[in-house]
Amino acid sequence: MRKAGLSKAAIDAAWPSWWNDEAETSPSSRAELRFALSRRLGLAPKPMLGERVEFFWDDSARFKHLRVHDLSDRSTIASFGIALGRELITATSEPEGINWRSVDALSLRESILRNHHLVDLSALVATCWSFGIPIIHLGVVPLEAKSMHAMVVRYENRFAILLARNNRFPAMTAYTLAHELGHILLGHIDDTHALVDLEDPVEARDEDPQEKEADNFALLLLTGSTNPIIEPDRTNFNAPTLATAAINAAEAYRVDPGTIALALAYRDGSWARSMSALKFIYGDTPPVSHHINALARQMLEWDELTEEGAEYLDRIMMIADG
Repeated sequence: MRKAGLSKAAIDAAWPSWWNDEAETSPSSRAELRFALSRRLGLAPKPMLGERVEFFWDDSARFKHLRVHDLSDRSTIASFGIALGRELITATSEPEGINWRSVDALSLRESILRNHHLVDLSALVATCWSFGIPIIHLGVVPLEAKSMHAMVVRYENRFAILLARNNRFPAMTAYTLAHELGHILLGHIDDTHALVDLEDPVEARDEDPQEKEADNFALLLLTGSTNPIIEPDRTNFNAPTLATAAINAAEAYRVDPGTIALALAYRDGSWARSMSALKFIYGDTPPVSHHINALARQMLEWDELTEEGAEYLDRIMMIADG
């Protein structure tokens, strides 16, 4: 599996806790090990009998921001993510009486603001779960070098979102989540098993039409405009001043202050100042994975999973939370 490209962390997370020296001498235990690893990592079980690895979900995902050096890693990422997403969807009930499939960004924003003061990360995560879309933060990725920012998985016309970049600042993850939700609601994943964003959509400037559509959806959802106007009243200001101004504007416009700081950075390229401002806006907060995975643990229907499947999901989220 290591020769096939899978990271040691991914293999360790998938390795069943019941495996021991005694099991290694048992043909039936070795066979069960192969099937367990196959289910968790998206591998075809039969080739593993000959000590080969074939990825079951090969060529089953669409990749964004794909570069030539990423081509050999596609099967690894797709199979790992699709297998995990299917487990999540299996353990998440689909709500009845909620018709969200064709909702547009502005309508969704209005709906969220009826129950939340801002369209921020907490509101977005809660909204996705209310739609029956599970979200977790990954503690491991399938490759040694991180080559995935986020992934949407489709299974039986339902969806799961996997986040792979752990940020301290909620606004950055909120944009990623709004972007991935845009891919779902805009139908970008209706003809494939998964869609993988290899780069951070906050920083990527992509000419891909679907990426532009997902970016516009995210901006509309988070701010109410595809081109939010951020006009400082002075040209010479520092990070604390920006943070204070963003917090004051947030109350008036019902936009997360961190999103305001990021929008300014995107407009004028002042990333260092805006990132510093985020430290003043959010203070010493834990990584966003803590909030995302804590809610996932509450919302997932663990009884719907096998004991091994539950152990695997819990292990991945536990690693993410440090």
